[in-house]
Amino acid sequence: MKDAAEPRARRAVPARPPGPFRRSFWRSPVRGPWLTSVLGLVLLGGVPVLFVTGLLSYAAYDPGLSPVNDTTTGKGWLGFYLFSWPTHPEWLYRVNQGVHVTLGLVLVPILLAKLWSVLPRLFEWPPLRSPAHALERLSLFLLVGGGVFEFATGIMNIQQWYVFPGSFYSLHFYGAWVFTAALAAHAALKFPAVIRALRDRGLLRELRVGTARTEPEPLDASYLVSPAPAAPTISRRGALAFAGAGSLVLLALSVGQSIGGPLRRTALLAPHGQADDGGPGGFQVNVTMAESGVRAGQTGASWRLALGRTGPAAGNPVILTRAELLAMPQHTARLAINCVEGWSTGDQEWTGVRLRDLARLAGADQPPSVLVESLQRGGAFSRVVLSAGQVSDPDSLLALRVNGTDLSPDHGYPARVIVPASPGVHNTKWVAAMTFGS
Repeated sequence: MKDAAEPRARRAVPARPPGPFRRSFWRSPVRGPWLTSVLGLVLLGGVPVLFVTGLLSYAAYDPGLSPVNDTTTGKGWLGFYLFSWPTHPEWLYRVNQGVHVTLGLVLVPILLAKLWSVLPRLFEWPPLRSPAHALERLSLFLLVGGGVFEFATGIMNIQQWYVFPGSFYSLHFYGAWVFTAALAAHAALKFPAVIRALRDRGLLRELRVGTARTEPEPLDASYLVSPAPAAPTISRRGALAFAGAGSLVLLALSVGQSIGGPLRRTALLAPHGQADDGGPGGFQVNVTMAESGVRAGQTGASWRLALGRTGPAAGNPVILTRAELLAMPQHTARLAINCVEGWSTGDQEWTGVRLRDLARLAGADQPPSVLVESLQRGGAFSRVVLSAGQVSDPDSLLALRVNGTDLSPDHGYPARVIVPASPGVHNTKWVAAMTFGS
């Protein structure tokens, strides 16, 4: 009876599928806890910076100021940290987005190397061995899926390739929380294994080992080490150098879009790194007038600016022509347009009427906010609300000229808003109306 039961027990065990589900399929001798740990530590140093700069980027839109600005209305307590975005230092948003986007691109080769190093874990068999193992697999799915999703949508946004369902801002915001929470949980669970792997082989000692002396790590329960390793064709040091070289190449091809100057010519991966409007100063254009749907007849001699205010005694709006705006006291400020995609125009010389002067003209001496509306119809940012600090800043302008000449049509003629340290989409072009709060 015992002999008959044993074959039945063996038959009850599900057969391991062929291919990547067999541990011997993965033959690289450099895979193992050491390489995975080093790559994980690099990501652990970079991802928190991406998370913080991403949260600050969302705060720069002042979503708590008005539903008009809020692209993620269901965020709930995830917006606990929001604050009124300052206007100084004027380079604040430029640096924040430059770090966020550039670091995100630089970490892509590290992320890909990390995913390569743990590929055998993704094909474990059986996939679920116990409830505890199921929870571990779920956390791994959230970590890998969240990481791929965040980096992929971020790159697609940089290139303005919006093929994902829903708003990029909402998807990226929620995805960041999921990915970062999964990373924190994974790091807490795996930190003892990381310390053990680095202590057993040493960090610097392993970096001195060349390809000829590279040996696989001992088999363990990590499912990373091959039971049938092939001869080494690269060392662990070489694998790290390969990923690091990829990061340096991406850094060189992208950082110029944020720094500007001569380095802008090296920003081959920037969607607006090379193009300009051909006008004075030749600086970048995000959305052209044709793309916005604004017609030339709307910006000609018939254009008018409507200034209003809210409240019980609001009265009729003040209507101004462009000539009347030019007759008002003019102020000049050197400011850059800085976009969420990480690119910056560099400082340009803007001339126009201060927003606080327009507020007084509308009968609102110290308005808590202003609703700015564009001739553009549709689009997420054809209407924005600016805060009291942004209205009162002496460098916040309704700009009429740039670099000594009238605005070009693509840069917002006849009038556009320019505010220090604000996201580029809040510097509304083709302004038609401004309504100040009371």
